[in-house]
Amino acid sequence: MNNDKIIGFWGYPHPDLIKKYKEMYPNVNWLDLDIDYGFAKQDILPESYCTIIKNIINAAFHYRDNLILILAPIGKDKCNSGWFASEILKDIGFNVVTSIFEEKTFKRDIIISSSNLPLRKKVELITNGIISPVIDKVNQSDAQFGFWGVPPNDLSILDLFPDNTHLYGWLRCVEAKTPADIELEMFVDKDVPTVFYSQSFCSKAQLAKYLADKYNGLFIDIDDKATNSTKAKIEAFLRLR
Repeated sequence: MNNDKIIGFWGYPHPDLIKKYKEMYPNVNWLDLDIDYGFAKQDILPESYCTIIKNIINAAFHYRDNLILILAPIGKDKCNSGWFASEILKDIGFNVVTSIFEEKTFKRDIIISSSNLPLRKKVELITNGIISPVIDKVNQSDAQFGFWGVPPNDLSILDLFPDNTHLYGWLRCVEAKTPADIELEMFVDKDVPTVFYSQSFCSKAQLAKYLADKYNGLFIDIDDKATNSTKAKIEAFLRLR
């Protein structure tokens, strides 16, 4: 991808913009800037700050010469930190197109979140489906456990969960194509033991902690990579529940 033109994005840009720029640039690569690619760190954000936002900044600078534009969600579908990042990148000279995707009329069937696929595969299908939707027949499962939240920076924690773990929170909202649906984001099956996850320094930690207390789940927040202690805590919760 080093010499290719790229459209960068984070979160869930408005589908109308995705459609517009796919038609305008049919042969470019799309790059999810949220992901930790291990690029050089930029000395722009505070040291103690959301790792996902750091990923966005680092990836944008790494591919600066390749980026045609960046699609930047800035409403309730993302967060204020995403809005601030869009303004910083604009000020530096990036071509940033902002959007707010708060409609609740796009709902589609939730089949991946409740499938019997491995949890990491569920997350990848849902996030990849933002730009390139894939409709597959997937087998459904009875929920043994739940994972609530956003895609973690450290995806390895998803491998700790059995396949019949259902997804809740923002990830379920993304599958439903309603990333700002707060009612759906706060929904969990109350009898399913659920891990409520947030990135450290993320405002969603407020929801995660509240819902974990309400449903007797496990609240965890991870800054960058999960420690052995955090993984052991998750494994103990799954084993004992």
